Amino acid sequence: MLRSTSTRLALAVMASFLLAFVVLGVGVYVAVSTLLLQDARELVRTDAAGLVELYREGGRTALEVELRDRIEAPDDPDAVYALIGASGNVLLGEASSLPVAKPSKPRPRWVTFERNGDSPRVLAYLQPLGDGSELLTGLRLQSQDRFLALMLRTALVALLVAATLGALAGALTSRWVARRLGSLDRTAVRVGGGELDLRVPLDGSNDAFDRLARRFNAMLDRIEELLGGVRHATDHIAHDLRTPLTRLRNRLEDLRRRTGEDTADRAALDAAVLETDQLLHTFGALLRLARIEAQPPASEGPLLDLSALVADAVELYTPIGGERAIRLHAQLHPVQVRGDRDQLFQMLVNLLDNALKYAPAGSDVAIALPATADGAVLWIDDAGPGIPEADRERVFDRFQRLESHRGTPGSGLGLSLARAIAHRHGGHILLLDRTPGLRAQVVLPVA
Repeated sequence: MLRSTSTRLALAVMASFLLAFVVLGVGVYVAVSTLLLQDARELVRTDAAGLVELYREGGRTALEVELRDRIEAPDDPDAVYALIGASGNVLLGEASSLPVAKPSKPRPRWVTFERNGDSPRVLAYLQPLGDGSELLTGLRLQSQDRFLALMLRTALVALLVAATLGALAGALTSRWVARRLGSLDRTAVRVGGGELDLRVPLDGSNDAFDRLARRFNAMLDRIEELLGGVRHATDHIAHDLRTPLTRLRNRLEDLRRRTGEDTADRAALDAAVLETDQLLHTFGALLRLARIEAQPPASEGPLLDLSALVADAVELYTPIGGERAIRLHAQLHPVQVRGDRDQLFQMLVNLLDNALKYAPAGSDVAIALPATADGAVLWIDDAGPGIPEADRERVFDRFQRLESHRGTPGSGLGLSLARAIAHRHGGHILLLDRTPGLRAQVVLPVA
C-alpha cells in the first residue's frame, strides 16, 4: 500500500497536519509555562522586597517575628519562608533541599527545590542580609504545575483528535484526487478497448486536473486522426488494388482455359493465378482487419455458446488434419459469451489453421474449453516447433512471419486478425510454451 500514490498523499497530509499541531502545541506550552514562571517570580520578588524593608526598619527581631507568624498562620498556603544563618544552617522554616553554597561558587539568587523531597516544586528567591544571614522567600508551584499538567493532558487528547482529523483529511484528499483521476483512468481503459471517439469530461475549473484532461483529449484527437488516416489509406489501397487484381485474375483464368493442357505456359499461368489469389486473400484480410479495428466493442452483442462455435471449427478442420494424420481432440464445457458469431468463428479458424500448419504429421492438436472462474479460457495446443519467447508478441503484428524466406503459404495477418477480434470482444490472446509445442490461450469475458 505504501507504493500507492494515494496512500502516500494521505500519509503526507496527515503527517503535515500532526506536525503543525505538535509545533503549535509545543510553542503554546512553552509560552504559557514561561509566563506562569514569570508571574511567580514577580510575586516572590514583591514579597521578598516587603520583608527586606521590614528588616531594615525593625531589625532582625522584627523579621523573625514576621516570619514565624507567616509560617504558623500563612495567608497564602503556597508561600514558603526560611531564614538561613551565616553558617548555612536553617534558623526558621524548611529549606533542607537547597543547593549547598561553596566558596568558589556562591549559591544562585533564584533556586528551585522540593520541600522534604515531596512535590510540588518551590520557586525561591535568596537575598543576603546585613548580618551574613540569608532570607528565603518562595512560592509553591502547585497551581502552575496542575495547570500545566491539565494542559498537557488536554494536548494529548487534542493530539489524538488531530490525528483522527488528519487521517480523515488525508483520506478525503486522497479520495478526491483519485476521483478526479478516475475519469481519466476510465476513459483511457475504454479508449484502449477500442472506443477511440471517447473523451474525458471537463469540469471547467481550469485546475491541474482539468488542464491534464484537456491535453489528454487533444492527444486522443491526434491519435484518432492518425489512426483514421492509416485506416483510410489501408482501405483505399486494398479497394483500389483489389479491383485490378480481380480483373487480372479473370484474364489469367481466360488465358489458362485457352491454353492447352500439356503446354509449358499452362504451369506458369497456374502459378500466376495462385499468386493472384494470394494477393486477393491478403487484401481481403486487410479490409476485414481494418473494419474490425474500426468497430466499437462487442460487449452488447447477442448471447453465444462458445463451445458450439469451437465444436463447429474443430469439425471443419478435422478432415484437413486427417490429410496429414493429425488428430484433433476437443474437451469442451458450455460457456456463454457475447459478441459477433462470424468474427469469433474467424478467430477460431485462424488459430486452428496455425496449429495444423506447424504441427508435425502424425501428432495431436488438443482443444480445451474448461470451466474456470477467470472467464472463458480456450486452449489450442500443438506439438510443433513453437515460437521463441522474444517473438511471441511480434507475431501479432501485421505481415510478421518467423520465416525469413516466407515459403509457407499465408499472408502474416492471421494472428493479427485473431488478436483484433479478441480485443473487440474484451479479451486477449497469449502464446505460451509447451516444451515442445505451443499453446494459444484465448481469454474472453463470460456473459
